Amino acid sequence: MSSRPASTGEATATLLAALDRTLETVVATGAARTSQGKDIDAHQPQAERVAYFATEVRAVKCLAGYAAGEGRAEPHVDDMALLFAAEIASKAAGQLDAHAGDLGLDPAFVDATLATPAVRAAIRAGMADARVTAIGRRQLESRGVNNSPVDELSAMTRDAVRQFATTEVAPLAEHIHRHDDLVPDALIAKMAELGYFGMAVPEAYGGGGMGNLAMIITTEELSAVSLAAAGSLITRPEILTKALVKGGTDRQKSHWLPPIAAGKVMVGVSVTEPDTGSDVASITCRAEPVERDGKQGWVVNGAKAWCTFAGRANVLALLARTDPDPTLGAKGLSLFIVPKDTFPGHAFEMKQPAGGFLTGKADATPGYRGMHSFTLMFDQFFVPGENLVGEAGGVGKGFYLQMAGFAAGRLQTGGRATGLAQAALQRTCEYANDRKQFGKPIGHYGLTQYKLGRMAAHIAAARQLTYTAARLMDENESIALEPAMAKLFASDVAVWVTQEGQQLHGGWGYAEEFPISRYVVDATVLPIFEGVKPILELKVIARNLLG
Repeated sequence: MSSRPASTGEATATLLAALDRTLETVVATGAARTSQGKDIDAHQPQAERVAYFATEVRAVKCLAGYAAGEGRAEPHVDDMALLFAAEIASKAAGQLDAHAGDLGLDPAFVDATLATPAVRAAIRAGMADARVTAIGRRQLESRGVNNSPVDELSAMTRDAVRQFATTEVAPLAEHIHRHDDLVPDALIAKMAELGYFGMAVPEAYGGGGMGNLAMIITTEELSAVSLAAAGSLITRPEILTKALVKGGTDRQKSHWLPPIAAGKVMVGVSVTEPDTGSDVASITCRAEPVERDGKQGWVVNGAKAWCTFAGRANVLALLARTDPDPTLGAKGLSLFIVPKDTFPGHAFEMKQPAGGFLTGKADATPGYRGMHSFTLMFDQFFVPGENLVGEAGGVGKGFYLQMAGFAAGRLQTGGRATGLAQAALQRTCEYANDRKQFGKPIGHYGLTQYKLGRMAAHIAAARQLTYTAARLMDENESIALEPAMAKLFASDVAVWVTQEGQQLHGGWGYAEEFPISRYVVDATVLPIFEGVKPILELKVIARNLLG
């Protein structure tokens, strides 16, 4: 067989076939070593490698499929697909060779899969400096603007949201970040008027019924202007919406979904606890059945942490333990809709007429400002019985309903991360075109072009991985693997791209007057929320792959 690929498409196909064969063996070997995923904790480093490799291969597939299909008209898309596939194959060959023993692979395995003459030739072709710098030059010519081909509805959505973000959000973004201000109600009202909070809510409940892809494109464009002041606003209601659609009663859906879709009810999500992070099944915040003033309900006691937007929110989606037996784990948890007053500041206290208390204090963070993340304390706080999601049938099902919501949140994070990374690319291209050093714009230098080319290719892969997950979720709302992969990969791309952009800005990248400094600190939260990176890799992706 020839070691010289005949075309860019053929080289990409060669790499993808080799990656597929490799992944199949790696997953099968990992499944055997972990007893079909039951013993992942005894092999955590290996399971993490399998999860991340599988995610990267999925991203290669999504970008290659896009390049061969609807994205054919995008300039240099075939080059980006080949570059990305080559980078993943090259990286995997080195890692699998170094860890062959840890993964239970024959040392000769890599030679027969990712190190054949044809694959090595395709890697060299894909990673050639000339190809990468050509992609970078194209980004400089377009000043980093994303105009990737999409269907007509998605294109209309993107254009409309981009215009709104530019005119309504951009003038507020830096002020909100630097002063740690709350997102203005006027902005929320404008977003509500445009239907941003109900895009994926079924039409029967007042939503747009537009599906997950349109919602992700909306999130992406809003996040490109401000992650906290706009991009994340529609994620919180989306998490509760998914839980209600999946497990709420007809009365609850009719009561809560229309005002959520209309932006009249803003939502905070209260799951994490100060001493319980990713181990959601072990939370201790208690909800106990009571009768108060002749009304059946529950009293909540305990602490919660990292509840974003809890001050401003009208309701909290609260996961609490309704069965005191700790051995029940996740089966002892239920999900509540907790009504509350709205508070504009960084701390609040709410007292119920019968004596229940809810207090909150915002935790200072270096980025992701605009909604504030609160530590909460519940003290005999009463919640009406009809606010248990699923009512009597929802007792003990809260964990599973919350996980359905988290899958939606992870998908949203893929969109948020892609938008933030795209913003960093765009600002960096603008700076590289305008900033002169040694007599010419820094964009004229080969290393700048090379870095921009790699940034663009990885963003394209993150976008197509996320869009694919959105389409799959439209077909089946219960999926968990694909949204988790989108969140994992796109978040890492955002962290890397924003930091690369900051480096290309030089000293000005550290100055607050340039938005790249905000992008860098905002990006660091992305691998943490909606499932911190290691837990997402082990408990969601690896478990799905190896189980």
